[in-house]
Amino acid sequence: MSFTLVYLVFSLYLCFLSYVHSLHSFSNGSLDTFLQDFAFRALVTRHRPHTGALYKANLPVNLSGMGVSIARIRSRTLWKKGANFSCFRIPSRTFLVPHVRRVAIVYETLGNWSSYYYRVQGYSMIAPVIGFMVFDASNARAKSLKSINLDTMGKPISIHFPNLKYPDSARCAAFNSNGTVDFSPIMSSNVCYTSNQGHFSVLVPLKREKRPWYPWVIGVVLGFGMLVLSGYFCLVLLKVLKTKRVQAMERQADEGEILDSRWVNCSKMPSATVTRTQPVLENGVFPQ
Repeated sequence: MSFTLVYLVFSLYLCFLSYVHSLHSFSNGSLDTFLQDFAFRALVTRHRPHTGALYKANLPVNLSGMGVSIARIRSRTLWKKGANFSCFRIPSRTFLVPHVRRVAIVYETLGNWSSYYYRVQGYSMIAPVIGFMVFDASNARAKSLKSINLDTMGKPISIHFPNLKYPDSARCAAFNSNGTVDFSPIMSSNVCYTSNQGHFSVLVPLKREKRPWYPWVIGVVLGFGMLVLSGYFCLVLLKVLKTKRVQAMERQADEGEILDSRWVNCSKMPSATVTRTQPVLENGVFPQ
């Protein structure tokens, strides 16, 4: 019984790891496509989806913490009234490029996965990444929807971050598809502005901790002291080696032949005994 329970728990753990691994394997673009697919299913499975209604998609367990919803809206309604769904406010007098009869707007929030998929070096994220994309929804039964651009005639699209407390250094961040980030100041009432669809958040620059100056001074002093000591020990070592070499030479001189000495002017110099070799003729007879 206990072995069966352990095996069951281990199997569930392996399944959980596979779910997490599959989620981590997403890039930003593939994650968007994956989430948009669930949003389209939420729209297609409705028998008669109402125009202007916001439908929430059911995501799998491994996407826990994220949220996706979708709404259909007519192009003439977008032109007359704009759109006010989720955290985004699209102004009136907005037309579609290219022009279509209906559009589907997909809203995303990455929740606690935001900093994993959208990380900016030197900044900390204080709000979840939220985004919206616009698609051609003229054919509600189409398996895939075509992306549509918005032209707001110069008026901004507002992005609202409710219940957000931010410092003065906070900045609105718009994440581009090429990996770059555009910063803009955050306005009152926790509002950011953009001119097009995409993904957005609020970032604050990371504060660099001020390190005390005295460790550097101590390090410099210790380093200089070690340098002086090293030089001193090198000089002492050279002097000792030189002394030993001189002593070795003197010892060799003492062990060698003892030389007589004689005075030359005022100097006493060593002198060896003169030994002259007697010449010998070839016939072996000494000269008389």
